[in-house]
Amino acid sequence: MSIFTPTNQIRLTNVAIVRMKRGGQRFEIACYKNKVVSWRSGAEKDLEEVLQTHSVFVNVSKGQFAKKDDLIKSFGTEDITEVCKQILAKGELQVSDKERHDQLETMFRDIATIVAEKCVNPETKRPYTVSMIERAMKDIHYSVKPYKSTKQQALEVIKLLKKSMEIQRAYMRLRLVLPAKEGKKLKERLMPFLKVVESEDFDEQLEMVCLVDPGCFREIDELIRCETKGRGSLEVLNLKDVEEGDEKLE
Repeated sequence: MSIFTPTNQIRLTNVAIVRMKRGGQRFEIACYKNKVVSWRSGAEKDLEEVLQTHSVFVNVSKGQFAKKDDLIKSFGTEDITEVCKQILAKGELQVSDKERHDQLETMFRDIATIVAEKCVNPETKRPYTVSMIERAMKDIHYSVKPYKSTKQQALEVIKLLKKSMEIQRAYMRLRLVLPAKEGKKLKERLMPFLKVVESEDFDEQLEMVCLVDPGCFREIDELIRCETKGRGSLEVLNLKDVEEGDEKLE
């Protein structure tokens, strides 16, 4: 008869288990609650803040460690850190039904909030409320993906909502200041990025106030910096093309 020895096992409490099946074997890691989602979204970078113990188990609740040979066979490495990262990235987070429901509801509202902050009705230039976006997401039966960041999913939702409602990314209002020598030629290259030119003044230099899609900001900034060798400038006047006086109401 085998004798139970407590030193053979590790007992962990308040633990979130991430489980993965690989090569016919089950592997688990013990993590702190809420840290798994933070790691997957990129908010948490320190692996030690995520793991309760730097170990790979076959059964966390029983404290049974995975064998080195099984790790090599299933993951191609015995490096615990690398294996933990793989399990964190692709494993299944074991939580109660209530916790899973609460987590998905929170993410659903976070996604709706991001969409409401980034978008307007293109006809009225008015922002949508979070509750309106939530209803629209439910109408298209959007399912939250717990392993993807809310920002990534918000961009997906915007594309999907465009098929069923009037919605677009709110434009950024920029002031562009270009040296006179490069101004005319550079303006021609910038025009495909500019949705609306609100004002234009050409004296000793070309100054323009315009509206652009936020997704084009980096390209515009890089083009101005490279072509003017740093003598041109780009200033964000406001992040949204929203009618003045509008307020976002819940």
